[in-house]
Formats: sequence, C-alpha cells, structure tokens
Amino acid sequence: MLIVSEIAAFRQALQRLARPVGLVPTMGYLHAGHLRLVERARQDCASVVTTIFVNPTQFGPQEDLATYPRDFERDSRMLEHAGVDLLFAPNADEIYLPGFQTWVSVEGVSQPLEGASRPGHFRGVATVVAKLFNLAQPEYAYFGQKDAQQVAVISRMVRDLNFPLDLVIVPTVREPDGLAMSSRNAYLNTVERAAAVVLYRSLSCAKEAYEAGERDAEALRQAMRNILESEPLAQVQYVSCADNDTLHELHGPVSHALFSMAVRIGKTRLIDNFVFRDGTWLTGSFNQG
Repeated sequence: MLIVSEIAAFRQALQRLARPVGLVPTMGYLHAGHLRLVERARQDCASVVTTIFVNPTQFGPQEDLATYPRDFERDSRMLEHAGVDLLFAPNADEIYLPGFQTWVSVEGVSQPLEGASRPGHFRGVATVVAKLFNLAQPEYAYFGQKDAQQVAVISRMVRDLNFPLDLVIVPTVREPDGLAMSSRNAYLNTVERAAAVVLYRSLSCAKEAYEAGERDAEALRQAMRNILESEPLAQVQYVSCADNDTLHELHGPVSHALFSMAVRIGKTRLIDNFVFRDGTWLTGSFNQG
C-alpha cells in the first residue's frame, strides 16, 4: 500500500492504478464498519483508494475537532491488511489553501435533522467530498448507511453536479448488542457504553410497532421517545420519522420512512437510523469479528 499526503503525489499515484477505482473516504480511527466499505470496494473494483482526513470545516466551534480520536499507524496497518492500494492522508493546509473561499452547499436535504443541530456541517462535508471526488476521479465511492443524512446530501450533490461515479451505500455495521459502530464510541466509558444501546432499542421499538400495525408517524416517533426517555443517561436532541428522500417529517400514515435520532450519552453525541423502503427494513448487520 502506498501512502501519500500531497495532492501532486496523489495524482501521480492514481495514474498507475488499474481501473475501475473505488474510493472510501474516512476520518480515520477505523472500525469494522470502515473495513466493510473497503471489503465491498475490493469486491467491485480493480483498485481501492482510501482517504484519512479529519475535515475541520464540518466541525462546529463547540464540537470535538481537537479531541477527535486519531491513530494513523493503527489505521494504516488495518487498511494495508484489508487490501487498500493507495492511502491519501493530507494535512488541512493541503486541502484548504490560504484564502480558501469556494464551498459546495446542498440545499433542502441538508437543512433538517443534523443540519438543524449542526449548522454548517454539511457544507463542510459536501465541499471536502466534492474535492476528493475531483482529485481521485473514482468510478465508485463507498459510504455507510449509519450517516443517512450524509448519504442523502452526497447523493443529491452527485446528481446535481453530474459527478461521473456510482455511489455504493453499505449497511450499518453493529456491535453484538446493536450499537452502531462509530469512531466516537471510543469516548464512552463502561456505564455510558451500556446505556448507548438504547438507540438501537428505540429504533427496534418503532420497527416492532410498525410491524404490529401502527402506521401513524407521530405515534412511531413517540414510541422511540418513550424508550429513549427510559434511559437516565440519554439526552435526546431529535427523534425523526421522515421522508426517505426529502427528509421532511412525516405526518399521518407512513408507507416508507427514515427513522433516525441524535442522542447524547454523557458528553458523546451518537446518531443511528433504520430505513423502511419498498416494504423492506434496512437496519444494518452485526459484526462477526
């Protein structure tokens, strides 16, 4: 595996790779969910390119940029073992030159949910992902369903800006007790880690209620809230039953939906979701180690 940190070296290395290329963008501190993306890219593509970049423009002023978990040596070993061909790990100054002032803003789907809770977040996400797409020129790009709104934003950006690539969305990977894998899980202490599974239990409750015949959007949201409120350590930021495509909150009977939430457990902010579309539930898969 070749590791480069400068754009010029990245472009040179890309020219030597067999096509098609699959791109797996990450912020590092990798877990089994990231490796599942790499595994899928390895299956689909002749070459796999991964990026590790903790993107400063998607963090708000009170968020965890300075303390976001990092372990580059561990990550690079994991990626090499997983069969990655090229790792691009730039510094912020390489991506955002002095005087940088060009931004990609995706309207509509970026505004509710995470967008309302984290102003400017998706402008940072869309801008850096657009830059990585432009630099890597991949045929395929891989993202996890756990970040459902990010998937919606990037999907809209790809369509609107005519990026010549296919997005591949890989199901959420979960711990054996249902907790969605996330780099931020590292912040949880033992008690908080036990409490964090309440997100999965809450989403499962909505699924069970729907399968038992409940169709009203607000009743399904309330079923999720009830489970979350039963956990003393859970501080709920939002609970949503929204249209899969627009992310507008649904009212009345539900035939398809993104069920999602953001919850603080102690100081750690966690998100999770289930998707119901075309009569099928997308809830993720459990890590087998």
